[in-house]
Amino acid sequence: MEAAAEDVCRTPQRYKIPAAAVCPAAPKKKAAVFLKQQIAPRDGYFQPPDLELFFAVAFRREV
Repeated sequence: MEAAAEDVCRTPQRYKIPAAAVCPAAPKKKAAVFLKQQIAPRDGYFQPPDLELFFAVAFRREV
């Protein structure tokens, strides 16, 4: 009687889970992007004479 029960409870071939496929390769690392370094100007950076005064006043307001 067990043989008859096995025939009835069988999964059709079209619904079987396919065999495990080969895993895909690991993703490649992205190439490093080298950004152009900024070169300082020949004459130096602009420094207005009242720049230090501005920061001194702003610092006093915070305290």
